[in-house]
Parts: sequence; C-alpha cells; structure tokens
Amino acid sequence: MIRRRDLRRISRGLRFRLTASYALFFTVLLIGVSFLFRYQLDKALLTEEKGAVSEQWAAMKGYLRIESEHETDTEQRAYWYYDDSDEEEKTIVLDIRKIYLVADSNGKVILDKDDQQAYSGYYKDIFDSPANIRTRVAKATSKPQPFWDTRWGEDGEQYLIRSGVVWDQKHRLPYYVSLGMPLSSHTKILRGFSWIFVGVIPVGLVLGGILGWFMAGRALTPVKDVALAAQRISGSNLRLRIPTREAGDELDYLILTFNRMIERLESSFQQMKQFSTDVSHELRTPITAIRGQLEVALFTAKTTEQYREAMFNALQDIDRLSQIVRALLLLSQAESGQLALQKSRLNLREVAVDLVDQFQIPAEAAGVRLEADLPDECFVEGDRVQIERMITNLLSNALKFTPAGGEVRLRVVSTPERVEMVIEDTGRGISTEHLPHIFDRFYRVPGSGTAPNPEQGLGLGLSFVAWIVKAHHGKIEVDSVPGKGSRFTITLPAAGVGSDTMELAGQPAGRS
Repeated sequence: MIRRRDLRRISRGLRFRLTASYALFFTVLLIGVSFLFRYQLDKALLTEEKGAVSEQWAAMKGYLRIESEHETDTEQRAYWYYDDSDEEEKTIVLDIRKIYLVADSNGKVILDKDDQQAYSGYYKDIFDSPANIRTRVAKATSKPQPFWDTRWGEDGEQYLIRSGVVWDQKHRLPYYVSLGMPLSSHTKILRGFSWIFVGVIPVGLVLGGILGWFMAGRALTPVKDVALAAQRISGSNLRLRIPTREAGDELDYLILTFNRMIERLESSFQQMKQFSTDVSHELRTPITAIRGQLEVALFTAKTTEQYREAMFNALQDIDRLSQIVRALLLLSQAESGQLALQKSRLNLREVAVDLVDQFQIPAEAAGVRLEADLPDECFVEGDRVQIERMITNLLSNALKFTPAGGEVRLRVVSTPERVEMVIEDTGRGISTEHLPHIFDRFYRVPGSGTAPNPEQGLGLGLSFVAWIVKAHHGKIEVDSVPGKGSRFTITLPAAGVGSDTMELAGQPAGRS
C-alpha cells in the first residue's frame, strides 16, 4: 500500500509535473480540436442544407401561383401548377409542400385545405408571426433579400427556414413565402461527432499521460546521471566527469557546467594537497635542523660561546622557515585567486631601469656585467608590485647562475599589440631533462649548490614568475643550452589591448 508520504513525494517530483503538463496539454488540445471540427462540420452541413433549400426555393417560384384582384379580396388563393401525371414534377412539388407557408403582406395565411391543416397542426410555431411578416415584407419590398432562420418545432426537432417575398401573377401585390427543412440528420451527425470526442478525449488523456511519463523519464535521464555522478564524487575521485550527449541543448549545458565545477573543485583540492605536501616537505628539514642543533647544545655545549653559536644557527634556520611559510602563503593566495592585482597603466621602461640600477652592485660584486636595452617608453596594464617581483626573480636567478666574467642582459621590445621582455645570460644553462619542471614549486636544478652564490633559494621564484605572467594574460618561453646560458622571453599585451589577444602558452622551463 502506497503511503501518503510517498504519494506526496511522487506528486512533487519533476517527472510527475512534466507528465501532468503533457496530459493537460493533450486534453486542452483535443478539446480545442473537437470544438473547432464540430464548428466546421456544423457550418459545412448548414451550407449544404441551405443550398438544398435554395434549390427548393427556385423550384417553388416555378410551380407556385398566387392570384388576387385586390389586396383586400377574400378570394386570394395560392395553388401549385404542375402536371400531376409527371412523377418527377409531382415529387418536386410534394417535397416543397411538406413544410411551407404563404401569407399576404398583412400576415394572413393563404393555403389550401390540406396544407392549412398541416400548418395549423405541426409547423405553425416554426413560422413567423403576422407582425414579423409585415416587418419583413416591408424590408424585402424596399430591398430584396432572403431571410434565414433555425427554429425548434413542437415535435422537438430543429428546422431551417428560408423566407422571402414573392409577387402575385400580375406582379402587383407582394406575398410572404417560407420554406422549411428539418435538420434531424444534421443534429444526428453533430450528436454522433460529439459522442465520439467524448470517448476519444479520456483515451487521449490516458495516452498523453503514458507518453508524458515516458518522455519525461527519458528527458530526465541525464539529470539523474548528474545526480549519481555527484554522489560518487569525493576528494579521492575528483577526476570523474560526465560525458556530454553532443546534442547542444540545455542538458548538455548543465553537464558542461557541472564538469567545470568539478574541475574547479579538483584544482582547489590539488592546491590544498600541494600546499600540504610542500609544507610538510620543506618545513621538515629546518625544523629537524633546529631540533638537532638545540639538542646538541643542550647535551654537549659547555661554554657561553658554544651556546651562542647554537642559538645563532637555530635563528638562521628559523628565519629560513619564516621565509618559506610567507612564500607558500603568498603563492597559495595567488593561485587560488585571493591575491587581487592592482592594475594600472605602467611604463615598463621605468620599472626596468630602477631594477637594473638596484642589481648593479651585486652584479659588480659577482663580476658579472649587467646591461639593459630599453625603448623610450612602453606601456602595459599591470600590477607594479608583481611586475617588479617577476623581473627581480629572473634577474636574481640570472646573476646567481652566471659565473664571473659573464653577462646578463635585459631587453624590451614594444609593438602596438604587445610588449616583449627578454632576460638572457651567459651562465651554465639548464639541461633538457630539467626544463619541464623548473616552474614546479621547490624544484631546484641539481648542482645549484656549486654556483658562485652558494646560498640556496626556496625554489618558489619561478613559480611566482609563472603565476604573474598568467595573471597578466601573457606567456613565457624559455630557451637554454647547457654551458652557454639561458633566455627567458615574456610577452605581455600592450596597454589598451584586450586580454583575449594573448593566451598563456604551455609553461616551458626555467630555473629557481
């Protein structure tokens, strides 16, 4: 037995409502079509019957004779003139005489005995009253016209009546003549038609409900697939996607929107996972070092100088630990969209000149020549802080991995559509197998500890560079030959150029 709660749940379901809509649509459609067909059928039958009455009217004018000397004569009479031996004429006249009326202009009925008896017995109520006859005769004599009426008789049947004016034999006095035809067959046909539709509409309603239930089920199948996929999705299987039906309809749009949402969730989970992995990996070493130094000092140090040295080493590791945490938080905020750019119209020449001047002192200390080749002006829409961070990271890497006597050059080329910045050096270069990974977090090219500057970086510099370029709708490319140097090429849209003209290319390699 179906419980009331189950019935309520089914009635509130989308499939039930779609089915009810289908059934209601079919019901309204069938009712509307039935009324339209019935109206057209009624109109066609009535037109056909009017044509038959009109034929009788034309025949009546050939066989009916009305004689009278004066309008007030009591000897007015109407009779039928035909050959009684001619069966065809006799049949035509008898058909006309079944239902007819002849009256003078005052409404006085003029019929022979047989016709008078039929008139008074059955058909009197379907013909016009004397007052109505006088009115219609007046209208027809001034403007000839037929009069059509449908009336119900005492026998319960409907009749079609045509009335008009016919003149006497001498064409002096007008007389009112009406011919009638029973509409029993007409009524029977319409009644049968109505009963057919009374039987068809419930059947159509049932069929419409069944078809609606089936079609609604098929239409909602992709929605159920989305719901089932959503139930299977968890943090461990975010790669699950729902295939589209390639129909290009609203359901495909829903599936694409759902898949894009899962992609964003997957990206967020990957960032969280990456952040957790990076933190656990990069913080383990300095924390272990701090713990070891403090334990050694605790158990072996005997003099103040030994304690001071242990504390100094621990502070250095703590400072490195703080730098890693700050860099990780900043990069995580940037990649998750929480770090908003403050873009403005920026002259890249001014930024590059300031940074090159700042790096001249460390370049001279390392014995490296630092030069810049810049145009008079070149404008981009960018965040000055992030653009400076990008150039600083690239110049710092170039100087770090270029031996004494080498050269680092920053070159900027400007066109109306884009600005191209090239930072190249004559350093050690990067092996081909390391190029695909240099933009990964904490990735360091093996052997970097032998560089002229032995201080290890955090391995996040080029990750920041890649994010900054992407956030400014640019692209970055890297060319490197081991032993000869590397060249980083960054292309940004010029100021006033839409961001859709630039796309981020695949992230080739660099160094950290």
